[in-house]
Amino acid sequence: MTLMSDHHLKEFAWGLANSKHPFLWIVRPDIMMGDSAVLPDEFLEEIKDRGLLASWCPQNQVLSHPSIGFFLTHCGWNSMIESIGSGVPLICWPFFAEQQTNCQYACAEWGIGVEVNQDVKREEIEAIIKDMLEGEKGKELKGKAVEWKKKAAEATDIGGPSWKHFDTFLEKLLLNRE
Repeated sequence: MTLMSDHHLKEFAWGLANSKHPFLWIVRPDIMMGDSAVLPDEFLEEIKDRGLLASWCPQNQVLSHPSIGFFLTHCGWNSMIESIGSGVPLICWPFFAEQQTNCQYACAEWGIGVEVNQDVKREEIEAIIKDMLEGEKGKELKGKAVEWKKKAAEATDIGGPSWKHFDTFLEKLLLNRE
């Protein structure tokens, strides 16, 4: 449901390319307003040895891989949960619905994300990527993301708070059925 303009797609692309870091970028064919996503040949040439473009991936498996430095996301709840569960910091670019709230929590409350300006510029993307992968801010965000991963694992483990609350919910549900 989230669409971006051709201009924003190219700004993200050149920000990635100019960062000089390797990356995996999932660009769905339906991400663009109007036409399907088409990236310039110059961009493809620039990233040929360090960038992988695909139209789909098993997101949770990718986020769980130890080589992942950050996740650029619109901050939908499923993506937030998968990222937190994997201990991966976020670059947030929210659009609508719960995405702004999730971004606010990730960036201001939990300390695991940084928000991108709505009018994306390649220089901003390049700087954020470099800071996430080379700078102190990135180390800080990664540390917090790992803390939240541990909290999520503890909460959902047998006997953890989520486990207990779900167990209580089932008990009440079953009692009301009798």
